[in-house]
Amino acid sequence: MSRFRNAVLTVALLAVAGMASAQSSKFPGVGRDATPKEVAKWDIDVRPDFKGLPAGSGSVAKGQDVWEGKCAHCHGVFGESGEVFSPLIGGTTAEDIKNGRVANLNRSDYPGRTTIMKVASVSTVWDYINRAMPWTNPKTLTTEEVYAVTAFLLNLANIVPDNYVLSDKNIAEVQARMPNRNGMQTQHAMWPGNEFAGVKKPDTANKVCMKDCTPEPKVASFLPDFARNAHGNLLEQNRNVGAQRGADTTKPEPKAGMPVVAAAAAPVAAVKPENNEAKAAIALLNKHSCTACHGVDKKIVGPGFNEVAKKNAGKVDYLAGKIKAGGVGVYGQIPMPPQSLPEADAKKIAEWISKGASK
Repeated sequence: MSRFRNAVLTVALLAVAGMASAQSSKFPGVGRDATPKEVAKWDIDVRPDFKGLPAGSGSVAKGQDVWEGKCAHCHGVFGESGEVFSPLIGGTTAEDIKNGRVANLNRSDYPGRTTIMKVASVSTVWDYINRAMPWTNPKTLTTEEVYAVTAFLLNLANIVPDNYVLSDKNIAEVQARMPNRNGMQTQHAMWPGNEFAGVKKPDTANKVCMKDCTPEPKVASFLPDFARNAHGNLLEQNRNVGAQRGADTTKPEPKAGMPVVAAAAAPVAAVKPENNEAKAAIALLNKHSCTACHGVDKKIVGPGFNEVAKKNAGKVDYLAGKIKAGGVGVYGQIPMPPQSLPEADAKKIAEWISKGASK
């Protein structure tokens, strides 16, 4: 499906550029043509035939340095960690590299599927690292670093040797050694061309059954009590306009027959004095992606800021230092990577936490 995703993204980008052009000519004064540079910034996907791959190179040794500084805290030193995400490396053999099919994928008793077991194209690995990593600061790796990290991962899986330098010139040779390179089906008409042995007809030919139909189901849902307020009050997280207000998850699930519309139309919350310091701090947390791992009053990956505040009241300098340096062991064994935010922003966040991390 990664090939299909890359193809769809490319088509969508071209469509965006086309829509901008059409809109600006059809509705004078509204919109403008997308410039080639603007399209190029979005059009970064790399296809399985390596179209879109930028020129460059990176060594396994360089990749190890980048990995240990920017990747290992989530994925483990050898790509084996399952604490934050699923393991990347493991489960493949020299025989898999030779055959292009991972034998362990056929085993129901194998303990888990790693990324290198499943991925068929090395372009998918390169593309994903380039567009989405590091998780806390995506699109910040240089082209050399992306090549190097990809080379290091390939080395961990014994696909390339320790002294290998991966580049746009030799990446096709690496593709010929991917353990699951023959594990992806292309005979499904979803790829919009014939480059990968695609077909024009779908691989299914089902006919619509119009007899013995079951009654149309009525779909309904509810939040169980243990999850109802797990991420804060949903009612407060929706806009105050429009019909969709969200449920007030600070209250129990309404009993059958109770008027739900009246509850949804209720005001979001009693008006509180505006807390500008909290507002500014939370804006910084969102800006620097801190809320990807921490809630204000709920644990996500790391502890909630309220929990941190209880242990560190008044410790502004200590908190600012921990934000910048990262660490592990205070709130469990899932590590927090060093953060690259400005000193001033770290101090503002630390001051807010030290005063109780109020909303």
